[in-house]
Amino acid sequence: MTPLLLLPGMMCDHRLFAPQVTALGRDRQIGVPDFGVGETMDAIAAAILAGAPPRFAVAGVSMGGILAMDMMRQAPERISHLALIDTNPFAERDKVRRRRGPQIEAVRQGRLQTIMRDEMKPAYFTHLADSRSLRDLCLEMALSVGPQAFVRQSLALRDRPDYSDVLALVTCPTLVLCGRQDTLCPVERHEAMKAMIPHARLHIIEGAGHLPTIEAPDEVTQALHDLLEDKHG
Repeated sequence: MTPLLLLPGMMCDHRLFAPQVTALGRDRQIGVPDFGVGETMDAIAAAILAGAPPRFAVAGVSMGGILAMDMMRQAPERISHLALIDTNPFAERDKVRRRRGPQIEAVRQGRLQTIMRDEMKPAYFTHLADSRSLRDLCLEMALSVGPQAFVRQSLALRDRPDYSDVLALVTCPTLVLCGRQDTLCPVERHEAMKAMIPHARLHIIEGAGHLPTIEAPDEVTQALHDLLEDKHG
């Protein structure tokens, strides 16, 4: 059975996929690779590819989805199935780029917890009246990943290319999935990705925001299961 790589979002770790690993890992090899020390999408994706099986399925959330697109750019022949979850195929917008510098400087000064608590996490679950447990998990993951990773990941996101041309060439079975209430990577971007990959399946999860793997784990798991069952990969 084809191995599955799960790529977490910025400042997240394996805990972002805990429900999927439990459900899908009973009969399939699953890996959640570390993003290493690279400061560009190209370098991080290349390092993941270097440690990956010869052929594998890949699912990425947010920054992980962007890395999956870069892996598809570098080695499309090795990827059997692709899942792009609450992510963005486009280059960084100027408005977001301008925020990166002050955030990086603050984290270098020891304020990672403050930046995550006040600027990053509030946008993840805007639709939920009480998201404390989810926000606490995100903070725990971020503090475990650490400030140096925040700087590297911020630089990689800031300087990433546009992947529209890459997606236009995707031929493997593909899932494009997002939460209806995601304000960071809204539905329109996923509809745009679906237009770039006509054979892709677009799955929108009602009542979920930016991290549906932990907000609506059963629905995400089922969508990934259905993707992996596509024997054309």
